[in-house]
Amino acid sequence: MQKNHHEKVEKSVGLLGILTIVAISFGTLVQITPLMFMDETTQPIDGLKPYTALQMEGRDIFIREGCTNCHSQMIRPFRAEVERYGHYSVAGESVWEHPFLWGSKRTGPDLARVGERYSDDWHHAHLMDPRSVVPQSNMPAYPWLDKNVLDGKYTARKLEIFRGFGVPYTDEDIAGAADAVKGKTEMEALIAYLQSLGTALK
Repeated sequence: MQKNHHEKVEKSVGLLGILTIVAISFGTLVQITPLMFMDETTQPIDGLKPYTALQMEGRDIFIREGCTNCHSQMIRPFRAEVERYGHYSVAGESVWEHPFLWGSKRTGPDLARVGERYSDDWHHAHLMDPRSVVPQSNMPAYPWLDKNVLDGKYTARKLEIFRGFGVPYTDEDIAGAADAVKGKTEMEALIAYLQSLGTALK
């Protein structure tokens, strides 16, 4: 009687599990490895600039306040998305993001191209009372951001860490980081961050 090797694999939970992991790992390597050597996925696009010290603080506030729970920052290459939000996102825009804030949830609109779309005053009004500018909004208000003041205690360290990831911050950027944010409100920092989103890709 001929041995059925396929049946042997199906009846052995351990062997099936190991072979499944091997197959998934091989598929993952085939998908990901080429991307690690392509310029369009590893090199910044022309015009991309590192976050300023104030924008970096704003990014951390964006994360802290859970904005990523409702807002994605990745426009898919579909006609409906491009018509609504603008040019689809490209990998070269995110090479200096650690971690990526692409997200997948859209209770609110995608923010990948929100930079310079509205004025600072509009963002301020929207964050203080979203329904004052978007009547149908279900976004909560963030009035405390207008009262909380940055002290810049850890700003230089944040830039140093990002420089370790390959972001081209200079010694001057790091040395002046604390002074650049000291006395600014968290509202100003968050608005500065929002105004930077998507502006590098023309």
